[in-house]
Amino acid sequence: MRLNRFLAAAGVGSRRHCDELIAASRVTINGKVCTNFSAQPSAHDHVKVDGKLVRVAPAFTIVLHKPAGFVSTRKDEQARDTVFDLLPQKFSRLFNIGRLDAQTEGLLLLTNDGELAQRL
Repeated sequence: MRLNRFLAAAGVGSRRHCDELIAASRVTINGKVCTNFSAQPSAHDHVKVDGKLVRVAPAFTIVLHKPAGFVSTRKDEQARDTVFDLLPQKFSRLFNIGRLDAQTEGLLLLTNDGELAQRL
């Protein structure tokens, strides 16, 4: 995974913002400044932004029983309750795989694994 995507997956910011951090020499890999946009850090590398260690959370998926009356989106323009309102803050970076209509109840998969989401 390219460096900007690694940083974005770790919650540092958007990929564009991460590109700016890399260009500004604010990112180090194993103690060395990295301005190479093609760099692909491994799980064993120590990546830091402004001296702070950055880690990507391991991929995981949860199954949620969606009750009727909740929409399957992160934010709703009509200020309706969302499935993300049901989750603890530690799951704030998950996204749903598929969706269920607001008045439908059933199982909904939530993950931080984009590859899994595409396969399903």
